[in-house]
Parts: sequence; structure tokens; C-alpha cells
Amino acid sequence: MPSPAEPIQRTTRLAPSPTGALHLGNAFAFLANWALARNYDWHIHLRIEDLDTPRVKPGVIDQTIETLGWIGLDWDTGPEVQSLDQSPYVLAMKKLARSGRVYPCPLTRTEIESAASAPNEGTHETRFDPALRPLTIPRAFDTRDSNWRLIVDEASTIEFDDQFAGPQRIDIDQTIGDFVVWTKRGSPSYQLAVVVDDAACSITDIVRGDDLIDSAGRQILLMRALGIDHIPSYTHLPLVRGADGRRLAKRHGDTRLDTYRARGVTPERIIGLIAFWCKILPTRQPLSIEEFRAGFGLDTLPHHDFVFTPEDDRWLMES
Repeated sequence: MPSPAEPIQRTTRLAPSPTGALHLGNAFAFLANWALARNYDWHIHLRIEDLDTPRVKPGVIDQTIETLGWIGLDWDTGPEVQSLDQSPYVLAMKKLARSGRVYPCPLTRTEIESAASAPNEGTHETRFDPALRPLTIPRAFDTRDSNWRLIVDEASTIEFDDQFAGPQRIDIDQTIGDFVVWTKRGSPSYQLAVVVDDAACSITDIVRGDDLIDSAGRQILLMRALGIDHIPSYTHLPLVRGADGRRLAKRHGDTRLDTYRARGVTPERIIGLIAFWCKILPTRQPLSIEEFRAGFGLDTLPHHDFVFTPEDDRWLMES
């Protein structure tokens, strides 16, 4: 008689990108991810997404890991640093090439934009017209100085049920078209790298900001092209914005966690402000990370972006 199947260990990842110091928006996303993982007994893997090498500053990786620990986050495995081994991404590209799914594309952005019939509303990307594909699709991959794109056919609409944002339907052919999976710098794109890494670590649950919902469509399409059977569950969360409605950035002042830390702000005060945004607390007040975990839930999380106000900043600095 066959033995019962082993239960699947649900696994998530904290995946900071060391292109700059962590700020309050990052803190919310990582705290929410961590709280869900600890509440539901998910395994947590720490991955440093540092493949955007021109923007990675020396020492930032160590600083990022240290800051995550300072705020109280922990993890079960890692840190894994993407740039230390790029061979899995090369193998994935060779597989895509053998199946005729990718091709080199030396076209410049200006050339692509000039061929577009209309701007792609709501995104910074221009749709890639399939008429720009080469007449012959190579069946071998090399890392020459060229971008490589994934062929997106007309039957590329991706549908999935997001655990927070609800049902999603993304027509990749009409919005983006063939997208870059390998860059002319000789490294994988974000889309390819996360798909390969998530599959290698058996990631079952992805929690991140809702600015990446469209990326989920491309990543699911890539999983199918690579023959990855298990599609992770997605939870896309609200963003933190400045008072002007734009996503939190340098233009809104210095909201880096390390800056607040240097000025004497405690982790409990950072967590308390985020708990106030999440409706865990009725007012701004210090809170421990365990109290945050106990109070956090998707059922009570507001379905709107959070606004970091001057009052929030003043309250933090009162400590």
C-alpha cells in the first residue's frame, strides 16, 4: 500500500534589491511577507537580487542584510546572492532557445518606439511589435552583446487569482509583446532570474507590491515556457506613496531605515507606524514585531495605497 504523500512545505522569499538603502515602503512589504510566513508556518528564504549590477553600490548587500535583522526580521535559509552563480540562468536560456522561444534583438529603444502604432498607456514600456522579430529564430543561445526576447504569441493572456488583489487578467501580447529575458550586459533580466530562482527554491508563495502584478503575468508565461509545473500563489500588496500620490522615493525626503536608525528611531517605532497604516493600531504608537505579526492579516488590510505624510515623519522623530 503506498504511503501518504508528504505535505508540501510552503515557502516564501524575502528578496531585497541592493540598488539602494531600504526605505519605509520596503519595510512594509517585508514585514507583511514575514508576518504571513510566520503566521502560516511558511519557510522563509532570503535572496539578494543584485543582478542590476551597474546600480549596486559596494557594501550595500551587507548593509541590507544587517538592516533587515535590525528591524527584527529573520529567515530560515539564505542569504542567497544572485550574482554569485549565473549558470542556472544560462541553462534556462539554452532550454528556451532549443524550443525556439527566444531570439537575439539588437534593436534600440528608439527603433522599437518608432515601430509602435501607439504608446502603451499606463506603463513605461513600449509594446514590441511582432513584425520586428527576425525571419529566422536561432535554436542555440550565446551571450553575445545583444538583448534576447521571449516570443509572446496571441494566446498569451494570463489569468490568476491574487490572494489580496483578486482575479487578474493580463494580455501580454497586447500590452508588452515580446519582452527581454536576457540583457546585452550578459546577464538575465529580472523576469527570467526570479522565475529560475523561485523554481530552484520551490517557492510556493510570493508576497510583494502591486506594482509587480504585470510582472506576474510575464513570469507565469516564462514558467510555462520552461516547463515549470507549479505556479506560485501571488499576494500583491498596496504601495507606500508620498503626499503627492507618487510611489515613495528620494523626492519625498530621506525615508531610509538606516537614516532613521542613525537618528535614534527604534524599530518598534517604525513597526508601529506601519501597523497604524495597516489598521492594526488605531493611533501611531510603538509596537514590537511579534505584536505586529499577531495583529496582521489580509482580511483587515486596507485595499488602498498608504500615504507617508509629514505627520508620520514628525511622529517617528519624536522618539
